[in-house]
Amino acid sequence: MALSKVGLIDPTIDPVSIRYAANVTGNASVTRSLAVGFTDGRVPQANLDVKGNTYISGATTIAGAATLSSTATITGKLTSSSVTPAFYGANVTGNVSVTRSLAVGFTDGRVPQANLDVKGNTYISGVTTASTFEPTGDTSTGDDAAIGYTSVEGLILTGQGSTSDITLKNDADGTVFTVPTGTDDILFPDSAMAMWGTSSDLQIYHDASDSYITDNGTGNLKIGSGNQVDILGTAETLATFVDDGAVSLYHNNGVKIATTATGAAITGTILATTDTDTSNTGSVTLDFAANQNFILTFTGNVTLDNPTTEQVGQAGVIVCIQDGTGSRTLSLGTDYETAASGGITLSTAASAVDVIPYFVKAAGSIQLGAVQLAFG
Repeated sequence: MALSKVGLIDPTIDPVSIRYAANVTGNASVTRSLAVGFTDGRVPQANLDVKGNTYISGATTIAGAATLSSTATITGKLTSSSVTPAFYGANVTGNVSVTRSLAVGFTDGRVPQANLDVKGNTYISGVTTASTFEPTGDTSTGDDAAIGYTSVEGLILTGQGSTSDITLKNDADGTVFTVPTGTDDILFPDSAMAMWGTSSDLQIYHDASDSYITDNGTGNLKIGSGNQVDILGTAETLATFVDDGAVSLYHNNGVKIATTATGAAITGTILATTDTDTSNTGSVTLDFAANQNFILTFTGNVTLDNPTTEQVGQAGVIVCIQDGTGSRTLSLGTDYETAASGGITLSTAASAVDVIPYFVKAAGSIQLGAVQLAFG
């Protein structure tokens, strides 16, 4: 449309100056520079020179230099395809499309140092997508959620939450681990594993009830120390392993078995498993793998058959008890050996108790000592 001199707009002067207020409902075409909002006959400092707030509700295309140094509210689309716009104070609720570099927040006509060069804080309420994000400074104590970098610490993650400062989640939104608020701990939820090795060979985790250290790979699980390994209970020691020294097993915080250079030292007694059988008659086969000693009540004549479970070096006793009838006899398989092959003759009285010591010399060779008769 054409502009006429109405007191507010004077198109007869060069450049055009809109000094007070203008309401243009059609299209305005200005072929020279334009100053808006000045009352001093200002010579425009750019093609469009605006003093005061600027409100643009439609699409805006800027082909020349654009400097927004006051407050600019843009609800439409701002497009700059061939220049470098600079925003000093701008509230943009629509789209901003910039094909060149962009400087935001500087007041010194700064030439952008990157595609987007921002002075001050940047607030982004939506999703930000980037191929690479490279922070250049450290985080600070007051940061709610921040990513930083220093040449000494490398990548830095900082957060502040009421329960956790940092929470790492997987693609199913499940928690992998957290850093509890104000601590330097790493907390794994129940049944979440810390795993090492290409095939997840070593696994450490806690389920709702128990804790596990599991080696699922090839080779052995090795625990090393340059001095001593201790296994501890609640305020007490369970076992100690000393480098070039003793291996000690404890009961109620007291050493009961400790290895020595020549064998082992035992504090207290060793109780071997004893088989007590109150009814024996006919063929009986002793289980030497399960028992050290045997207490047999004879309810009839007994033959000890050859066993297959004896262990070389094993020693113990066989106690033979007559029932209320008495006169029960004992016969031996060929693996049981007696002095001069004389066999074993038991007491005959009812309820008599006889004790036979034995020693396993070799497989198939169980040597029986002299029977001790009629204990009472």
